[in-house]
Amino acid sequence: MVRIIPVASSIKPSLSSLRFSNVACFSSPNRRLTPVYLGSAVPQLQSFGLRSCKFFKRADTVPAVSAAGNAAQASTASTKENTLGWVKKDKRRMLHVVYRVGDLDRTIKFYTECLGMKLLRKRDVTDERYTNAFLGYGPEDSHFVIELTYNYGVDKYDIGTGFGHFGIAIEDVTKAVELIKAKGGKVTREPGPVKGGKTVIAFIEDPDGYKFELLERGPSPEPLCQVMLRVGDLDRSIEFHEKAFGMELLRKRDNPEFKYTIAMMGYGPEDKNAVLELTYNYGVTKYDKGNAYAQIAIGTDDVYKTAEAIELAGGKITREPGPLPGIGTKITACLDPDGWKTVFVDNLDFLKELE
Repeated sequence: MVRIIPVASSIKPSLSSLRFSNVACFSSPNRRLTPVYLGSAVPQLQSFGLRSCKFFKRADTVPAVSAAGNAAQASTASTKENTLGWVKKDKRRMLHVVYRVGDLDRTIKFYTECLGMKLLRKRDVTDERYTNAFLGYGPEDSHFVIELTYNYGVDKYDIGTGFGHFGIAIEDVTKAVELIKAKGGKVTREPGPVKGGKTVIAFIEDPDGYKFELLERGPSPEPLCQVMLRVGDLDRSIEFHEKAFGMELLRKRDNPEFKYTIAMMGYGPEDKNAVLELTYNYGVTKYDKGNAYAQIAIGTDDVYKTAEAIELAGGKITREPGPLPGIGTKITACLDPDGWKTVFVDNLDFLKELE
């Protein structure tokens, strides 16, 4: 939907107050300065031969200034609370995950023949020299799907150490692995129970080296069920995704034997929705993200409020909210505290794109 190219970051000023003589200007969440007048005491004192600096030092003037400051702080706190509260009510859903591949036809063939996905649509943008292909297990208006990007002439990318894997729910993992082997696919972990549990899993790699975890489950409405990313501070990441993204912490599991902790975040139960799996490896605070994996796209009813909430939660806006040139779809993009990119897309505009 969106070409995944580097976008210049935009750092906005933090909420602050500016004071000029008898006027205090407080920055509001919509970034306009709101004047709060403190009266005309300064010029009156100056007419009696007193310097204005003494006015600000007098004890009897402090309450007026303090009251104005407290009112502004209360207003800012209330606005922040309202904005972050709105996030929880917003109609959000994980739409697609975007990443780059070196041979689009080869990847499409592997995903359709080995993983049972369907090619939903394909879009070639010749003037900008890239092609997108959308694949998944159901329509884009109701399923989490993959958006592959092929940039003309680029046949290889660096996946890095930060990206983990995608998860696919499959009824019979052993049978799926046999098919993948027959098609020449690479199996990196044979089918078997997960360590410390009973769920049967297997790991495979696609032609570009992206890892897929196959999880044995019953019929699922959302077979493409996970995106796993590694983070340097799990508690910080959980708090950010709850506040800024409106996600729910579905479960958290510590595995001290293998020195890692995972947290499942999402917009509904794991067995019915795609989720984000955050992994913290003991003592590792930073990862190489490479240039292969790009972003997750999430639907929202208001990209402008979403951008405000992201900033309030400590995220960094990399694309100001607004319509895309030539398309009209409203989006905003951001980085989380670990530098992972997410794009929020207007829900109604997204549905129009699919018409």
